[in-house]
Amino acid sequence: MIDLRSDTFTTPDDGMREAMARAPVGDDVYGEDPSLNALQDRMAELFGMEAALFVPSGTMGNQVSIALHASTGDEVIADADAHIFHYENAATAVIARSQIHGVKSESGAMAIDDVRAAIRPSAYYYPRTALIAVENSHNRHGGTVIPLEHVAQLHALAQEHGIAMHCDGARIWNACAALECTPQQAAQYFDTISVCMSKGAGAPVGSLILSSRTRIEQARRWRKMLGGGMRQAGILAAAALYALDHVVPKIPADHVRARRFAERLSKVEGISVDLERVQTNLVAFQVPGIEDASVVQACTARGLLIAPIKSGTLRCVFYHQISDEMAIAASDIITHVVTERRNAKFAT
Repeated sequence: MIDLRSDTFTTPDDGMREAMARAPVGDDVYGEDPSLNALQDRMAELFGMEAALFVPSGTMGNQVSIALHASTGDEVIADADAHIFHYENAATAVIARSQIHGVKSESGAMAIDDVRAAIRPSAYYYPRTALIAVENSHNRHGGTVIPLEHVAQLHALAQEHGIAMHCDGARIWNACAALECTPQQAAQYFDTISVCMSKGAGAPVGSLILSSRTRIEQARRWRKMLGGGMRQAGILAAAALYALDHVVPKIPADHVRARRFAERLSKVEGISVDLERVQTNLVAFQVPGIEDASVVQACTARGLLIAPIKSGTLRCVFYHQISDEMAIAASDIITHVVTERRNAKFAT
């Protein structure tokens, strides 16, 4: 079975499992796990931040970060298709007790004038605009990347109004590869960034929050409050350290496979692919006139797992355990399914 539903379906290879088995560990609630401390120090250095904190999930990473900046009655500006709005169970309203102000965009890069218009006046009956959140790369827009020049403009606007900046970096490794920049360059305009290790990076569990030492100490309290304090988490840290050395360098190859896959689909009658949006490891496509579920079920029956990202749009995601041969086979399956269903539709 070829699984292109998400890059969360990576599994530890033998080298990663060995690294996990041999990891020196301690109690991280006491701050005494050497492997986890090594990971946090390395990530802080990579991203040019003072400190880092390991958390079990990207959702916790995002929501703790938001809570560091926003509180009761505040507002967070984010793209209307942001992960923090669609896929995190309204956690911002529960944890930070703030609301999200969605700004529509074409590809995840909110227009500067639209963000400026979304910033609330200082009158007492408005929520306080506390944070601007950016997702890079952007999931629901098909893996598009936000240029650093645009982030710099957002940062200048945020500073003008005394607003903090957060990055949902669930796929920041992919963004760095596409932008040909370092992690430090990608993070330079943000007060906090949440970086996922369990997507394209290939580790089984975990994200890291990166920020100042003061904020990370506050984040540690939030993590404990939310049940994210772990004991011998060095086993998980070892997987992430291995991923930094052995999987993250392979991410550009995932982008190449995704691009070639998208180009093959774009030549098939009945499939619509916006190649300009294929910038990283995600390929979003539409099959007009055929229900998503019908395509998904037929592909599954032929050995390919895919999923819709939103109504009318299907998504395939590439990662280091998807080979060139698997990518070609996947495109052949989708081509066969769509062609078969179109022919059946016209025959009736």
